Amino acid sequence: MALTREERERFLAEPHVAALAVDSAQEGRAPLSVPIWYQYEPGGDIWILTGRNSRKGTLIAEAGRFTLMADRLTPTIRYVSVEGPVIATRPATREQLVEISARYLPAEKVESYVDFAWKEHGEQVVVHMRPQRWLSSDLGAS
Repeated sequence: MALTREERERFLAEPHVAALAVDSAQEGRAPLSVPIWYQYEPGGDIWILTGRNSRKGTLIAEAGRFTLMADRLTPTIRYVSVEGPVIATRPATREQLVEISARYLPAEKVESYVDFAWKEHGEQVVVHMRPQRWLSSDLGAS
């Protein structure tokens, strides 16, 4: 059963590790699909943090859009897939790295992870996507 707008937005706002898909821009290759952390608040835009020169970052810049899909298995199988255009790409700040890390990691691990990532992951960017098309379902809903 498809989710209502409120249900899908509330679900996407939960800290699921999403699958990001973006056109690979290469003949004979499928879209790039990788796991990613993301940030979302109902009614707003989605943002991700990635390496400026990573394959993912380069392909997103070329395509100008991407898809995120988040799912769960319990208590029912549920998913939300959202696709849309990139509306902004800006250099990442340490504060944004802290925000997204705190969404996914236990509090006691955030500081050490942020210190490591800020030093070792190279130049990072925050990519904002405006949700345009949604697919969703709860396969256990009646």
